[in-house]
Amino acid sequence: MITNIEQKLIQGLGLKKNRKAHQLFVVEGIKNVSAYLDEGYVPTHLFSTENIDKIDSIHISIKEMNRISQLKNPSPLLATFSPDIHSNLPDKGRLIGLDQVRDPGNLGTIIRLCDWYGINHIICSNDTVDCYNPKVVQAAMGSLARVRCHYTELNDYIKTYDAQVYGTLLEGNSIYETKFSSDTLLIFGSEAHGISPEITNLIQHRITIPKKSENGPESLNVSIAAGIILSEMCR
Repeated sequence: MITNIEQKLIQGLGLKKNRKAHQLFVVEGIKNVSAYLDEGYVPTHLFSTENIDKIDSIHISIKEMNRISQLKNPSPLLATFSPDIHSNLPDKGRLIGLDQVRDPGNLGTIIRLCDWYGINHIICSNDTVDCYNPKVVQAAMGSLARVRCHYTELNDYIKTYDAQVYGTLLEGNSIYETKFSSDTLLIFGSEAHGISPEITNLIQHRITIPKKSENGPESLNVSIAAGIILSEMCR
């Protein structure tokens, strides 16, 4: 059984201000929740509508799960966790930078891509969507348990980053002719406007995905572009 206080708390975690106030976020789905448990996250709440092997949870009704779930079709398992807070920004290795990426689905997909290609850190501008947004968590499919998102003033971070900075733009050198260094910060811009002028001025290497058709779309979705470029960078 779930109490009224717990129900109101979990329902409120759909809002960023409440996630920040309570230092909690929601994870739904057996595979998703299991990914966090496997990485050592300790749930503050763990509810299920059925018996799930090796997961000790509080049983609630489907009706109760419907009330607290952020999904149209709720999963049989829901948990809340405290976010993994990191005070030190990474300064080595291959890193992804996101400038004003606001679509939750795109951020979730990029987190999952980073997990696939072994990139452990994403440096996000402060106006990039919250990585603990329920839609981001769902799209990341458990990868947020392994990939760290850091929020900061991105232009200040770039100024102190002592390695190569690459930016994805519509005009630049072909990614197929680019040699990426072992210490690389790769910047992707917002869905609507790309990389901001302030960040663009700090980029050392402007790169692009060559367009093969004369017509076709003007640009690629940021998560699609990330998949193409990460594949090339990590091969």
